[in-house]
Amino acid sequence: MQKLIISVLVFLVVLLLVGWYFSNIAFYLIISLVIAAALRPMTNRISSVHIFGHNIPRWFAIMFSFATISLVLFAITLLFIPLIIAQVEVIQNVDIEFIYEQIKRPVDHFEAFLIRLNLTSNSPGHLFGQVKSTILASISEINFQGFINGLINATSTVLISVLAVVFISFFLLLENGLLRRNIINLVPNEYFELSVATFHKVERLLSNYLVGLLIQMIAIFTIASTGLAIVGVDYALTIGVFAAVANLIPYAGPILGATFGVMVGLITGDYMDAQEMPLFVLKILSVFSVVQLADNIFLQPLIFSKSVKAHPLEIFVIIFAGAKVGGVLGMIFAIPVYTIFRVSIQEFYKGYKEYRIFKIK
Repeated sequence: MQKLIISVLVFLVVLLLVGWYFSNIAFYLIISLVIAAALRPMTNRISSVHIFGHNIPRWFAIMFSFATISLVLFAITLLFIPLIIAQVEVIQNVDIEFIYEQIKRPVDHFEAFLIRLNLTSNSPGHLFGQVKSTILASISEINFQGFINGLINATSTVLISVLAVVFISFFLLLENGLLRRNIINLVPNEYFELSVATFHKVERLLSNYLVGLLIQMIAIFTIASTGLAIVGVDYALTIGVFAAVANLIPYAGPILGATFGVMVGLITGDYMDAQEMPLFVLKILSVFSVVQLADNIFLQPLIFSKSVKAHPLEIFVIIFAGAKVGGVLGMIFAIPVYTIFRVSIQEFYKGYKEYRIFKIK
């Protein structure tokens, strides 16, 4: 018994150290496992279709599944193109003198206040000249070449990551259950049934979790886009998509979605009266408040408590532990990874407690 426990602990420690050292590969593998789990039902359904007495080849079903997801992502991207074009046009039509005039008024008022109190001996207009010089100096110090190089490096890194994830996901789907079979083959015979039950329960909980996340994203997109359209915000669908995707980041995602909604609403709003801005912002924040109430009261309990069967406080601690280890990505993948370890430990403890599979011979 003690020897087995020590062996399991050593194996887990070695696995964590290897995963930490090869963090990029481990990250690609985790992403690929999630994508494979999400696409497996569609792939299995397509490959089971008979045409002229033969099943559709599995590789074709996988390619069709990837094409479907790519088309969905492409359609989502198209929603952001009009917004980007509109912002480019705004930048192109910026009146620098108008901006300077808007800055000059409050600066001149503040300078006049300082002069009245004898807090400065400079002539009127000197303070604005200093502000203008600072702005121009800041713009001239921007390293556009470094920015472009960084953008190119980031793009190449993302491309390599996408290719690696697609490659691994393709073979995980092509060799359906290969990883699970290879792991189970390493399990001794006396633990075989328990291992199979553990894998089945983990897959079922993760599948429920992914389905719950999809339902959550659809619900948030529907509520946010509908509410924003009602209050008269342009690009409501685009903001709704961003809010739904950002909500995958626990706790910080809703703030990002609301901030993005307010920014887009203010930039694209067809009004000039500054007195209307607070009311307009309040309408946008009201919509996102409704979104969060629906998410916190109905969606999150359904996803976390029902799918992964974990207490909210437990989820809270795990998410922040994931943030400490892996930042934003750690927060996103903390729950699936934790579910795998928790279910595995529970099932093996159950086997020891009820069936005495670890008894000393």
